[in-house]
Amino acid sequence: MKNEVLKVLEERRSCRNFQSRPVDDSDIESIVRAGTYAPSGLGKQSPVIIVIKDKTMRDRLVVENRKIAGLGDDFDPFYGAPVILLVLALRDVPTYCYDGSLVLGNMLNAAESLGLGSIWIHRAKEEMESDFGKELLDSLGIKGDYEGIGHCAIGYWNGYKPKGLPRKKDYIYYI
Repeated sequence: MKNEVLKVLEERRSCRNFQSRPVDDSDIESIVRAGTYAPSGLGKQSPVIIVIKDKTMRDRLVVENRKIAGLGDDFDPFYGAPVILLVLALRDVPTYCYDGSLVLGNMLNAAESLGLGSIWIHRAKEEMESDFGKELLDSLGIKGDYEGIGHCAIGYWNGYKPKGLPRKKDYIYYI
């Protein structure tokens, strides 16, 4: 019998259709807490997490992300997720990109463990380099040379959760 951690790791899938209902604050707190326990190079903890629950700010983020991706006005790059967890990391830490990626991975898996859907969405780097991103960081008092690493969009599944694809044959090599 597999333990619960391995089961979560094997069963997590990207959700591309979220319900609009709000996520419980306690679940959000558990997910971001899991992110803070991700490994980081030399324990520097270079990432920060911005929790976006406010619909107005979420919608502004949608517009910015959509603009960067060149997507149409009717497409939501966050697939309707009511909560966006934006991860940034300090560029002066050599492992910043890896550190932020591990934070995102922990949060994706934590969401799965709580029965929530999640998906990693890109273009955070470009968002944070834009006037929109600079204003957002300034409004939160976040100082430093931060780079956007990615978004973890979370919410409740709307519809079915797909099964995973079989793992490719040449995934693992032993020496």
